[in-house]
Amino acid sequence: MKSIYSNSCTVFNRRECCFDKLTAEERKIIDEKKITLTYKKGENICKQGAFASHIIFLKDGLAKVYLEGKPKNLILKISPPGNLIGLPCIYDGNNTFLYSATTYIDSEVELIEIELFKKMILQNPKFAFQVINVLNENTVQTYGRFYCFTNKQMHGRMADILLCLSQRIFKTDAFNLPLSRSDLAELTGMSTESVIRVMKDFKDDGLIRFEGKDVELLDVEKLVTISQLG
Repeated sequence: MKSIYSNSCTVFNRRECCFDKLTAEERKIIDEKKITLTYKKGENICKQGAFASHIIFLKDGLAKVYLEGKPKNLILKISPPGNLIGLPCIYDGNNTFLYSATTYIDSEVELIEIELFKKMILQNPKFAFQVINVLNENTVQTYGRFYCFTNKQMHGRMADILLCLSQRIFKTDAFNLPLSRSDLAELTGMSTESVIRVMKDFKDDGLIRFEGKDVELLDVEKLVTISQLG
C-alpha cells in the first residue's frame, strides 16, 4: 500500500481548479471582479497576520507557503500553478492570513474577493464540494509534511523532496531546479551543509545527477525506498 506520507512537499500540480465547477454566469462574475498581479522572484504574495481581503489563485509560477517564526520559518508546502492560497482564512471569526507566501520564481496570481468567494460556496454545491476536496487534500499533505519532519532521517527527507518536485511539480525525472540549496535546507529542516552532503551522497550512489540547477533522478525506485524507510 502506498504511504500517504511520501511526496509531502505539495499537493498535486493541477492546472484546473474548483472554478471549473462554476456556472458560466458565476465564472463571468469572477472574471469581471478578479484582480491579476505579477510578482518578481522573492516577493511576498501574502503576509502572515495581515488582513485577508482576497483568496489568491496562483495562475503561473511557483511559491512557498510557510509559517513565520523564530529563529526560523517552517515551510508548509510548495505551491505550483493552479493552487489556491489563503483558503484557511475564510472561516468565521478570522480575517487574517494564517501563513505567508513568497515566490520562488516570477509568478502571476489572481485575487478574488473573499466575500464573493464565500457567496459562490453558498450558492453552488458543486463548487463548495470541490473547495472541500482542495482543503482535505491540503490537510493530508500537511500531515505528510509533519510526518516527514518528525520520523525521517536526512536522506529520507531529501529523497521525499526530490520525488515530490519530480512527480508533483515538474512531472518529469529531469528538471531545472529554481530552489537554492538554502531553500532545500528550509524544506527539509536541515542545514545547507547537510543538504550539500546528502545530495553528494545521492550523486555518488548513482541515484541522481546534478550540475548547477539541472537535476535528474536516475534511480527513482531506490529513492522511493529511501523516502519510505526514512
